[in-house]
Amino acid sequence: MKVIELTRFGLDGLVAAERPVPTPGHGEVLVRLKGASLNFHDIATLLGMANPRMKLPCVPLSDGAGEIAGLGAGVTGLTIGTRVASTFFPRWQSGAPTRWKLSDVPGEQRDGCWADYVVLPADAVVPVPEHLTDLEAATLPCAALTAWRAVVVEAKVKAGDRVLLQGTGGVSLFALQFAKLLGAETIITSSSDEKLARAQALGADHTINYKTTPQWGKRARELSGGEGVDLVVEVGGSGTFNESLNALKIGGHISMIGVLTGVADVIPTAKIMSMNAAVKGITVGSREDFLAMNRAIAVAKLKPVIGQVLPFAQAKEAYALMQRGGHFGKIAIDLTA
Repeated sequence: MKVIELTRFGLDGLVAAERPVPTPGHGEVLVRLKGASLNFHDIATLLGMANPRMKLPCVPLSDGAGEIAGLGAGVTGLTIGTRVASTFFPRWQSGAPTRWKLSDVPGEQRDGCWADYVVLPADAVVPVPEHLTDLEAATLPCAALTAWRAVVVEAKVKAGDRVLLQGTGGVSLFALQFAKLLGAETIITSSSDEKLARAQALGADHTINYKTTPQWGKRARELSGGEGVDLVVEVGGSGTFNESLNALKIGGHISMIGVLTGVADVIPTAKIMSMNAAVKGITVGSREDFLAMNRAIAVAKLKPVIGQVLPFAQAKEAYALMQRGGHFGKIAIDLTA
């Protein structure tokens, strides 16, 4: 079978290779992969930031989708041909996260999804909504579930709430779609007026260009009638956190998801305290959350936003595209092309 291997950290460490088709062991399934997608975690893995001691070579990418092609002994509830997606944390089935549950990530701690086939634990895959293509299903395991947990599970957004989304990457656009499903009023930021117009077409109620409006937190508060927003989906990190606080209402919630603008800074502890703000770190979600999200996606016939699709062989091009940050929505890999 064809695979992409990360043989050393950096773009030059990505090489095409051939491997035997793996055989599923007890409690495992063999998945014939048809689509995959990239996340910021994949960039961090490529550069050695996620796990400098990871075993190489390793097949990259945590997120993939396809169909069951083989069943190991003891597997029940799945059949050959069932369309499934991988889970980001194979061990996190339900409940609160623990160190053990947040481990064994495909593409980092086990071989991932840039391959024709992958073997995974049977409880590390989930059936996908029937109306989604394989490429669309491959965008769900990390970005969609992160947004779902941020908006639905932790912040418990309800109709009439106000939600601020940062940027137009995969997580932010999924969060926009989920917030609109719940009846929330949404504000989205970007440095591109063209991307903001596309976000409005997806349902964003208000847009802010943070290049022309650097005090976008203040502007978001104004758009919220002076009260502030109920939730900020924070993907920037240290470079955007203060403006997120400026946008937040008293007693509001910040879902801390990304660190695209920096990993550390001075923490405004007094302001967090005085605002009675809740700041919650989000690292994807459990399989139970994934199944609940898929039910909602199926009922709403929600379609993921895919900005670019690249073929199997263009690994370096796909990573370089994500590093430039110019994409809208998800970058997907057609593993059949």
